[in-house]
Amino acid sequence: MLQPSPGFSVTTRPAAIARWLHVVAALIVAMVVVGGITRLTESGLSITQWKPISGIIPPLNDAQWQAEFTNYQRIPEYQQLNRGMTLGGFKAIFFWEYVHRLLGRVIGLAFALPLIWFAAKRSIPRGYGWRLVALLALGGLQGAIGWWMVASGLSVRTDVSHIRLAVHLSTALFILAGIVWTARDLTALAANPLARPAPLRAGPALALAALAVQIVFGAFTAGLDAGYAFSSWPLMGDAIFPAGVPMLTPAWSNAIDNPIVVQFIHRWLAFVAAGALVWLALRARAVRAEGVAGTLIALVAVQILLGIATLLSGVQIVIAVAHQANAALLLIAAVTAAHAVGRARR
Repeated sequence: MLQPSPGFSVTTRPAAIARWLHVVAALIVAMVVVGGITRLTESGLSITQWKPISGIIPPLNDAQWQAEFTNYQRIPEYQQLNRGMTLGGFKAIFFWEYVHRLLGRVIGLAFALPLIWFAAKRSIPRGYGWRLVALLALGGLQGAIGWWMVASGLSVRTDVSHIRLAVHLSTALFILAGIVWTARDLTALAANPLARPAPLRAGPALALAALAVQIVFGAFTAGLDAGYAFSSWPLMGDAIFPAGVPMLTPAWSNAIDNPIVVQFIHRWLAFVAAGALVWLALRARAVRAEGVAGTLIALVAVQILLGIATLLSGVQIVIAVAHQANAALLLIAAVTAAHAVGRARR
C-alpha cells in the first residue's frame, strides 16, 4: 500500500508555506533590481557604516544629513571622483543605497517571522525545517557579505571589489534558487501526499551551472564597468576581439580583472549558457512541463536581446537594470524546469 511522504501530516501546511516562499522570492527579485540601480548610479558607497539595527532610521534633520555627508567626504570615491558634490547630490545617491539596505532588512523579517510562526504551529513538513533554517542563515550571511563588499571601497579603492560584488550577487541568486526549489517541492507535496523532494539531475545541474558562470561574469562586467569598453555588437570595434589590448600577468587574471577580456567572455559565454538552457527547456517539455519550457526559451531570447541592447545603448540604466532583472527571472524559470525534470524522472 502506498504511504504518504514522511513530510506529510494533517497539521502541516505545505501549500501555505510555498505561497509564503513565492512572496519572499518576489522580494529578492526586487532586491536584485534595486541592487542593479544602486550599482549603476554609483550609490553603493554613500553609506559608510554598517548599522544592522539603528541603520533602519535614515537621517531626519540637517545635522544628521551633514554627518552622513561628512563621512562620505572622507572616502576615496568622493575625494577622487565626486569632490564638489552638493548635499542634494549626496542625498540622491544615499537614497538608493538606503533603499537597498532597507529592502534587505524587510526580506530578513519577511523570512524569519513567518518561519517562526510556521514552526510554532508545527506546520512545517518533516525534512523541510532544516532547509528553511539554512536559507535563513544564508540570508544573514548575505548581509555580512554585502558589508564586506562595501568595505572594499572605503579606504583605497574608489569603487567596490568586482570579485566581492560577484560573490554578493551570486549568493543572493543562490538563495533565490533554493527558495524556488523548496517552494516547488512543497507545492508538489500539497498536491500529492506521496510526493518526495525532487532530485537535481546531472544534466539540469550542468545547465544551471552554465547560467551561474554567466551571471558571475555579468557581475564582473558590472563591477569593472566593462560594459563601457565597447558599445558595438557583434564586433568589439572592428574585430571580434580588438587588437593591441594590454594584457595582465599572470595570463589567467585577464579573465577576472581585464575589463575588455571580461566583456568578451560575457558576450560569447552567453550563447553557451543559452544553448544549455534551451536544452533544459526541451527536457522540461519532454516531461510535459510545456509552460515552464516555453517561458524559459522566451526569457533566454529576451536576455540576449537585452544584453545586446545594453551594449549598444552605452549601458543605458533602464536597459541595464532590465537585463539584470530578467536574469533573476531566467534563473527562476531554469530552476523550475530543472525541478520538473527531476520530479518526472523520480
